[in-house]
Amino acid sequence: MTTLAFVFSSGWGSGLNCYLVVLVLGIADRVHDTEQVPNVLQRWDVLGVAAFFYAMEFVADKIPYVDSTWDLVSTAIRPTAGAVVGVLIAGQADSLNGAVAAVVGGGTALLSHAVKAGSRLALNSSPEPVTNIGASLTEDVAVLGVVWFAIEHPEAAAAIAAVLLIAGLGMLYLLGRLVRRGWRRWKGRELPQPAS
Repeated sequence: MTTLAFVFSSGWGSGLNCYLVVLVLGIADRVHDTEQVPNVLQRWDVLGVAAFFYAMEFVADKIPYVDSTWDLVSTAIRPTAGAVVGVLIAGQADSLNGAVAAVVGGGTALLSHAVKAGSRLALNSSPEPVTNIGASLTEDVAVLGVVWFAIEHPEAAAAIAAVLLIAGLGMLYLLGRLVRRGWRRWKGRELPQPAS
């Protein structure tokens, strides 16, 4: 259960920022060799690539509309990264445990990615950059905190990630209802009749 909780937390974080998850896990393992974190994540080449893409995402995530384009591209990347990190944490790619870890990590990443992408589309209706910057920094702090906490306390971190995921999905559902209601009102408007 500890491994599955750790996979869930890292999957949730991967849906928001998979490069930051790899950086946090890799640096934590390099600084203090932890048993739960796979050693492959502490390699300098892995950390270098993750740092490069994290820097790109750090900038892109704060620019209205660029962030949504980045999210669109990341729709395949984030869940895949969540699944790969899950398999690495499980440590058995050719077993049922590895398959379950891949599904949990990838599935959780896909759900949290949907929350992030959907909320960013809503934020882009206000084209000023302050909300995007605030949302991006909040996401980064949340990922850093939850994943770092998961290294020592995987069950508690998984509970926090689950609450954040459920809250995000609920917010997305309510936002979708508001958009649908507005769309119906807009479509139902009476168009002015031409003068005869």
